[in-house]
Amino acid sequence: MPTDPAPAPAPAPRPDRRTVLRGTLATGAATALSLAATTAAAADAPADRTFTLTGHLPTGAPDFVYLPVEVPDGVREIAVSYGYDKPPVPAGTPGNSCDIGIFDERGTDLGSDGFRGWSGGFRTEFSVARDAATPGYLPGPINPGTWHIVLGPYQVAPQGLDYRVQVTLRFGEPGPEFTPHYPPERARGRGRAWYRGDCHLHTVHSDGRRLPAEVAAGAREAGLDFIVSTDHNTSSSHAVWGPLAGPDLLILTGEEVTTRNGHWLALGLPAGEFVDWRYRSRDEEYPRFVRQVHRSGGLVVPAHPYCPYVACQWKFGYEQADAVEVWNGPWTYDDESAVDTWDAQLAVALRHGRSWTPAMGNSDAHSAPQVIGSPHNVVLAEDLTRDALLDGLRAGRSWLAESAAVRLDLTVTGHGRRAGIGEELTVPADAPLDVRLTVSGVPGGTVRLLTDEGQMHQEPLAADGSGTVVWRTTASLAAYVRAEVRHPRADGTPGRGNAMGPDLPWGPMAALTNPVVLRAEDR
Repeated sequence: MPTDPAPAPAPAPRPDRRTVLRGTLATGAATALSLAATTAAAADAPADRTFTLTGHLPTGAPDFVYLPVEVPDGVREIAVSYGYDKPPVPAGTPGNSCDIGIFDERGTDLGSDGFRGWSGGFRTEFSVARDAATPGYLPGPINPGTWHIVLGPYQVAPQGLDYRVQVTLRFGEPGPEFTPHYPPERARGRGRAWYRGDCHLHTVHSDGRRLPAEVAAGAREAGLDFIVSTDHNTSSSHAVWGPLAGPDLLILTGEEVTTRNGHWLALGLPAGEFVDWRYRSRDEEYPRFVRQVHRSGGLVVPAHPYCPYVACQWKFGYEQADAVEVWNGPWTYDDESAVDTWDAQLAVALRHGRSWTPAMGNSDAHSAPQVIGSPHNVVLAEDLTRDALLDGLRAGRSWLAESAAVRLDLTVTGHGRRAGIGEELTVPADAPLDVRLTVSGVPGGTVRLLTDEGQMHQEPLAADGSGTVVWRTTASLAAYVRAEVRHPRADGTPGRGNAMGPDLPWGPMAALTNPVVLRAEDR
């Protein structure tokens, strides 16, 4: 019998992740900061001044490391470049990855007005001035005081991470004041109608490669009525969307809030508003920023909750969410997991008389060949306005489509009453209810009708991808009815919803609806 291994030595206390590192982690940093103070003291010299901050971050370093930079009077621009080592690591071990951003003299507290930009790991250099800034950063005054360059070492190799940050202070007269061009909150709509929109999109203002103009053009090409701008951890793109919106395209402002325990979409933010991301689930800060978004009338939407990448899996729970993104980009196994989790929560919410959480689908498109609008949301709204669209999404009066070629209508009728997607139908428990789904645009597709018992009906569409499916139930048998339309599997077969096997039973999703809720009348 093997003996128990000797107990491991107690780990060193983990430094507080909000601790400002002022050169305490490496001797090089202290020298660099001293150089910064010396350089900044010569504020009256007209020449540009450059200095370097270096340091070492061990495994277990704080999530965010704050490097102070003293900015004197007369600086018109701050330019920053950085790099870090990437030593070889054993197979299966994460290597070094480090983000970067900057806060001004107003401070680095959570939610601080001092936020001036973030580029994550997408850029190695940036600059900030009164009249202009690198995408991801906010133009504005370069006031004297203590600014902070922020490093975000979200992966640190066993050997640690050696960083090098070069800062240049450029002196001179400030440029003209920057004028933002925010988009309007209304476009030319069709009154009460179904509107198509992609609510998760990235540009060069975070880690996308498309210019905002290219995103707007792609949205129009995809047949969308609206989009939401959701660059990671910055509001900088809000100020450029105005000229790109139009009567035919409503552009709403938002943010993808990229925490260490999952990403969430803040949709419909007031233009220019920033939502902080520097916390984990255990910090209990998430509810504070949920309240911030809700105060402004926006929506909180956990994004791609089963995404396998570092820090993407959702760990905050769904109680405070207004919707959940169950379909993100091309259909993959993590979307299957997200839909299954969402569906399981529907029955629980309805059983306890709680509000249920609607499903959303978005492209999360960053660059070609990712397709803008695949998938997107089709929302029943009173008009093509910010408030009307957010109301429709919040209520679940929406369904998800892979493209504008897919059309769908789902209704439930019975006892002289009728309800559609996101609505409730209250009838006698045993009154017959006809569920009717009309679909077009999915050649070779298969319709699934699902309730709290699971799949209850499966039917193929015609070869041209269109058809109408009718199925009967009662409120005593189904707490809700929702629909899915699937493409054929890779082998050309339709798949079976009530079967088990070694592979996924279904092909990719073509459309998915929020439920029609069925309630039995009290007697």
